Amino acid sequence: MITDERVVSYIRSLERENNSVLTQIEREAHRDGVPIIRKEMESFLRVMLTVKKPEKILELGTAVGYSAIFMSECTEDAKIITIENYEKRIPIARENIRKTGKSDRIQLLEGDALKVMPTLEENQFDFVFMDAAKAQYIHFLPQVLRLMKEGAVLITDNILQEGDVLESKYVVRRRDRTIHKRMREYLEAVKNHPNLETSIVPIGDGITMSVKV
Repeated sequence: MITDERVVSYIRSLERENNSVLTQIEREAHRDGVPIIRKEMESFLRVMLTVKKPEKILELGTAVGYSAIFMSECTEDAKIITIENYEKRIPIARENIRKTGKSDRIQLLEGDALKVMPTLEENQFDFVFMDAAKAQYIHFLPQVLRLMKEGAVLITDNILQEGDVLESKYVVRRRDRTIHKRMREYLEAVKNHPNLETSIVPIGDGITMSVKV
């Protein structure tokens, strides 16, 4: 957590409640230890989606479908394509999408995003939310850029790794060093890419917000 816990608790206390089905999905995710977006990320996404009013959204990392369903609730008729590679979560996500009546707007594609994205038509998405395997962000980026329209927004979650990204690789646990290295590479890439204008925002576990120019 980047922000003081008391501040976070206060901010979360001000958030509006989701509908009953989405709230139940959230409870089940927390019960089962499935990572889903934090409340402050929900608030940020709600604002960005309201401002951008995207027609087509790409999500990398469906998990149990919580964030895809949430984004569908924040938009009137946006189509969402979401990609998930973890087989055990895919049927749960499909059922959750069905329960919320969003099957006509949310399309779940199964498989490795690095293999799925090249099959999609370029320049079709005006909003991308990336919340998948953190070590793969740097590898996803070229395909994500290919799929984004000019002016499209890319939101990437969990980029500060509970603050570990700031540390020397020798301080980070050996098993986390690959993620540490690739996340730093990703941040360097999005901050310096000629086709992106990027801001690093320290909410939740840190996000980047990038616009394709």
